[in-house]
Amino acid sequence: MKCPACGHEEDKVVDSRPSQDGRAVRRRRECMQCHERFTTYEYVEQGTLTVVKSDGRREPYDRYKLLYGIKLACNKRPVTSKEIEAIVDDLENQIKGKFKTEVSSQEVGEMVMEKLRATDEIAYVRFASVYRKFKDKAEFLEEMKKLLE
Repeated sequence: MKCPACGHEEDKVVDSRPSQDGRAVRRRRECMQCHERFTTYEYVEQGTLTVVKSDGRREPYDRYKLLYGIKLACNKRPVTSKEIEAIVDDLENQIKGKFKTEVSSQEVGEMVMEKLRATDEIAYVRFASVYRKFKDKAEFLEEMKKLLE
C-alpha cells in the first residue's frame, strides 16, 4: 500500500477492525518512512454490477461515485459522515440484493432520493435538482410542492 503522503510502499497495520456490518475490514496503517497514518478498507470482490446510464452507456458500479454524490447533497447539512456511510451501505445492499448484473441509473437515483428524503429534506432537494435536471424554477417549485405534501 503506497503512503498517500510520501508514496513509500512500506507500512505497518496499527489497528484492524470489522466495518460495514462485517462486509469490510477497516485498517489503520502507519508509513514506515514518514510515519503518516492513513485508513484503508478491504472488501470481498464480488461479481461486477453494471450501471446502465440514461443514454444507454454502461459503466461499472462505483461505490465512491455514489458516496460522492450523496456527500455533495449533504454538504453543510446536519448529516454526519457515519450517516452518509450507512445510507450508502443500505443502498448498496438493496441494489446488490435486487439487481444481480445490471441496474439503471434511474433506479439508483430514485433509491438515493428516497433515502435522502427520509434523512434530510434539503439534501433531498439538492440531489433531486441535479438528478432530475430541473430546467426552470417551475419544475423546482413542483418538486417542492410534492415535498410539502
